[in-house]
Amino acid sequence: MNRYPRKVHLVEIKRRMGEEDIAAVARLLRAAERVDDHAPLGEHKWLDLVQGGRAGFAGFVAREQGHERVIGYAQVARGENSWSIEFVVHPSIRHSDSHVAIALLKSALDEIARDGGGHVHLWVPKPTSRHDEIAAALGMTRGRELYQMRRPLSLSSPSFDDYAPTRPFIVGSDEDAWLALNRKAFANHPEQGAWDIETLRDRELQPWFDPEGFLLHEGVDGIDGFCWTKVHDEGDEPIGEVYVIGVHPDVRGQGLGRGLLASGLRSLAARGIHTAMLYVDAQNTTAVALYNSAGFIIDHIDLAYVINISPPAP
Repeated sequence: MNRYPRKVHLVEIKRRMGEEDIAAVARLLRAAERVDDHAPLGEHKWLDLVQGGRAGFAGFVAREQGHERVIGYAQVARGENSWSIEFVVHPSIRHSDSHVAIALLKSALDEIARDGGGHVHLWVPKPTSRHDEIAAALGMTRGRELYQMRRPLSLSSPSFDDYAPTRPFIVGSDEDAWLALNRKAFANHPEQGAWDIETLRDRELQPWFDPEGFLLHEGVDGIDGFCWTKVHDEGDEPIGEVYVIGVHPDVRGQGLGRGLLASGLRSLAARGIHTAMLYVDAQNTTAVALYNSAGFIIDHIDLAYVINISPPAP
């Protein structure tokens, strides 16, 4: 890239983050979240950062020349058939200096090439023309869109009338059955369908985890559906998220998904939550239609910029 300024920012590659590294990156993430009103890293990336990372993990830390302050961070994760990247630049410089972002992301793409290359998604919440310019400088193009949808909540809402009967998840008892159902419900979803007991245990240890909001539906042969909710209480007013809804393939098309959605929203409203949100792939038109019919509208769009990276020539 020839668009770098003369004052080159130092980018360090970290295969494992030490406590001081994590603390410095966490300060950057908090500064960005205060300005952007959303977490700079998705949940999977955040857990990889603080817990050591899965295979393929790499963190990229940008510092000002001659200073210790972290001004940018990017993180890479290897999926089953692809790679994903997320990045953040300090709010004080992001609008005047795109070179930090480009340096971070070029380092990440070069590392992916050294690791064999492949299809890459760069996820950006609420993309702007600045993100388009950064992506274009790296040869990336617009790809998948992810909707964040929201709706108000009230216990008197008629959309809750046809809720499915559920019971709370029991920690220490339901893990194996839920994992088996999750694998079947998300057999075509490379991330959600790949959850194992370690992934689930990690979520059970998170401060937001509440088994009362992890709702299971009992069928004839055991649990055949679930609606997992979580509460985000970091902002001025808590927001309830429909985290995951899953239905066994054998009972799809019978209205259970709609009933589980109503159960999850009803549960959030009963806990005093006034706004619900969820994420859905824009191409999943069936799910988008379901959420629209349940009163959800698009709040904002997250975007994946994509590129195919070749391994270095032998």
